Amino acid sequence: MSADTVSVTGWGRTAPTVARLIRPRTYEEAAAAVRGCGARGGIPRGLGRAYGDAAQNAGGSVFDMTGLDRIHAIDADGGTVLCDAGVSLHRLMEVLLPLGWFVPVTPGTRHVTVGGAIGADIHGKNHHVCGSFSRHVLSLELLTADGEIRSVARGTPLFDATTGGMGLTGVILTATVQLQPVRTSLMSVDTERATDLDDLMARLTATDHHYRYSVAWIDLLARGAATGRAVLTRGDHAPLDMLPARARRAPLAFRPTQLPAAPALLPERLLSRTTVSLFNELWYRKAPRARTGELQKLATFFHPLDGVPHWNRVYGRSGFVQYQFVVGYGQEDALRRVVRRISEHRCPSFLAVLKRFGDADPGWLSFPLPGWTLALDIPAGLPGLGVLLDELDGEVAAAGGRVYLAKDSRLRPELLTSMYPRLDGFRALRAELDPRGVFVSDMSRRLGL
Repeated sequence: MSADTVSVTGWGRTAPTVARLIRPRTYEEAAAAVRGCGARGGIPRGLGRAYGDAAQNAGGSVFDMTGLDRIHAIDADGGTVLCDAGVSLHRLMEVLLPLGWFVPVTPGTRHVTVGGAIGADIHGKNHHVCGSFSRHVLSLELLTADGEIRSVARGTPLFDATTGGMGLTGVILTATVQLQPVRTSLMSVDTERATDLDDLMARLTATDHHYRYSVAWIDLLARGAATGRAVLTRGDHAPLDMLPARARRAPLAFRPTQLPAAPALLPERLLSRTTVSLFNELWYRKAPRARTGELQKLATFFHPLDGVPHWNRVYGRSGFVQYQFVVGYGQEDALRRVVRRISEHRCPSFLAVLKRFGDADPGWLSFPLPGWTLALDIPAGLPGLGVLLDELDGEVAAAGGRVYLAKDSRLRPELLTSMYPRLDGFRALRAELDPRGVFVSDMSRRLGL
């Protein structure tokens, strides 16, 4: 087991703090790290793709779990995998796709660990059909504050507190996950343009149930009659008979392409309102008005940004804020007001997506609820950003919505209880399970979790 004192930040590269980074290689080393983490406690960390401060711990310990990355067992008939929490979704795809299986839920990057996927209860383009990641976790093993390893079954209070619990109930060591069967490693994709936000919502509401995966890119710099214009992309795993003859020779091949990494230093003005507005205009115009049945690689459909290593560097030294919220069905006016406010503020966001969520998931701090979720990136140095986001938080809370903790870096703690009504139960279970406060993060201190 190695340990170094390092500066740690989230993927948004804002608010770095210094911590002792511990890298256990065995379960015994992980237990020793938890027992000896000191007065400032510790927090597990995977591949560092939480955007904010959820996997940081100023002055304390951070447990880098990527060294625990074994795949223990695969049931190729029943479609389950038992693996360490440090295994990445990328690695699972490499191993499982040739066997005809795919991960049940993937976010916009495959470079997240299974433990991180459970701790953040990640969602993807298929939430309206399949729910979030924890819905497909059959069981897990959890290293708790007393140094003991507990087997945790789904449907128990500890399971529901851990899924979406941001690592604050313990260190996930292993998980058994139910997989999605596929016949090919290609996607059949339909693309269409929507002229404004109302047109987009109407299209999603009318036809989303026909697709397993659905997402819309929104131009948040468009104004007037074009406010909320979007490119809607939906699809499903392509059947074997849809592939051309050459592709049928290796229908489950997984070969994601990768471009050169983004430079370490880029000027802040690169993502100005002018440049992003131009990008958004070109992106919208180049999209087809309507196209069906296009074959795309998995990486192209699910993880386009993974093709550019360290893409977060394009925001410059100041980094960026990723803001994601959800409001329920029936609260479309609140969504319209938020989109209009963002558009009027001229936020230079080129990574803005709208999706529909299905049924809420059982995790006590799980983010999704039935409704509309909008995620966008904003350069952290944008003038007036703090005031704007505080106002948007109030709008979201008043509509009965919530902000996604895995992407948060600045939410006011007084809004948390209204956004997450099971918060008191989560706090009570944590107090019982971890009376000494072993598991703690910059986020948990900031929000009083």
